[in-house]
Amino acid sequence: MSVIELTIIILIGSYFAGLLGSLTGLGGGFIIIPLLTLLLHVDIHYAIGASLISVIATSSGSAAAYVKEGITNMRLGMFLEIATTAGAMTGAMLAIYTSTHYIAILFGLILISSALMSLRKKTGQITKHKSYLAEKLKLNSSYPTADGEVEYGVNNVAGGFFMMLFAGVISGLLGIGSGALKVLAMDSIMRIPFKVSTTTSNFMIGVTAAASAVVYLQRGYIDPGLSMPVVIGVLLGAMSGSKILVNSTSSKWIRVVFSVVVSVLAIQMIYNGIMGKI
Repeated sequence: MSVIELTIIILIGSYFAGLLGSLTGLGGGFIIIPLLTLLLHVDIHYAIGASLISVIATSSGSAAAYVKEGITNMRLGMFLEIATTAGAMTGAMLAIYTSTHYIAILFGLILISSALMSLRKKTGQITKHKSYLAEKLKLNSSYPTADGEVEYGVNNVAGGFFMMLFAGVISGLLGIGSGALKVLAMDSIMRIPFKVSTTTSNFMIGVTAAASAVVYLQRGYIDPGLSMPVVIGVLLGAMSGSKILVNSTSSKWIRVVFSVVVSVLAIQMIYNGIMGKI
């Protein structure tokens, strides 16, 4: 396979990874790492390094559009980033000393969990209850809809914060945005509207990935030749995804496609990890 052919494959794969990552708020790493390790046989540490760079690109490409539309809760995102950044640094340092076989198996398990989370039924209920801590930190906000501004309250701030700490560790360890855990924390634990939790997750994952990318960069696991087509493809996909999500009222079909693709990749990652092929 020539360099040009390899670059084109990575570009196309990265585009769809960025598109799905932006639409679901889960980041493009869920597709990038299996693409590089299973199809192109790249060492998983280098794949994680490229994935972290792609996650930063995903966040940069989609978060700007969401912030402009007024959907993202920036104050909440910056508060929760304290936990995710600390967790990401810890996870990245653990990954350096963890066997690639175990990383592949854990990655597959997280993929399956993410697929199930993306298919879970959303209640659609918006809570206006305002907790004491959310009031003090001024985390409650509103977002625009076709019927006007909708106000919502943030609940269980402490529970969401500790879930974000765990999400950060997973992000640093596996090289993904761990958006599934972020969306779960905000949607199910903190009772934030799904569209807000998805867009705020996109806003946060770039900072989380940047924190852990520093560790991989120092270890020499970020290859510019590999990361360049990944970043370009993911950035274009993320920008396309942000336009679709802003103008769409339902992304159910996207979650179904995402879950099917991710489940197949998860099984392959677990199998190859157990067999010692990664």
